[in-house]
Amino acid sequence: MLKDIDGRCLCGDIHWEASVDPELVGVCHCTDCQTVGGSAFQFTARVSRDHFTVLSGALSVYEKVAESGNPRAMSFCGRCATMIHTGNTDATDLLSLRLGGCRQRYEFMPRFQIWCQSALSWATFDSGTKVPDQAIPAK
Repeated sequence: MLKDIDGRCLCGDIHWEASVDPELVGVCHCTDCQTVGGSAFQFTARVSRDHFTVLSGALSVYEKVAESGNPRAMSFCGRCATMIHTGNTDATDLLSLRLGGCRQRYEFMPRFQIWCQSALSWATFDSGTKVPDQAIPAK
C-alpha cells in the first residue's frame, strides 16, 4: 500500500510530494551516497517516477557514472544543494528519493540495505535486510 509523503529542501525553494511503498524504504552505503550526503549512508525510498512530483522550484541535475557502471542523474536544489533524488538516465522507472527532507521521515524504518561492501564498520542496523551488492529490492 502506497503512503503519500511530502518534503522540502533546506532553503524551501523545492517542495515535492510522492507516493511510496514503505517496504521499499532502505539505506544505501555506496560511496557516492556517502560523499554527496556527507555521512555514512543515505536513507532513501524507491519510488516510481510517476509517483513523484515537484510542486515548486526547479531541480538542478548533475550526471555521473555510479559504482554500478550505470549513468546516474543526481537531482538537487540549485540554491542550497539539498539532494532530492537520483535515478538512472535510461528508461528505468525507479528513483531513489532522499528522505532527509521528508516531513514524514520519522514514520519509516529501513527494510533493506544496499552496497554493504562500502559500509563503514560502525554503520550497522538491526533493521533492514542486507541485499546482494548492487541489487535493488523488487516488489
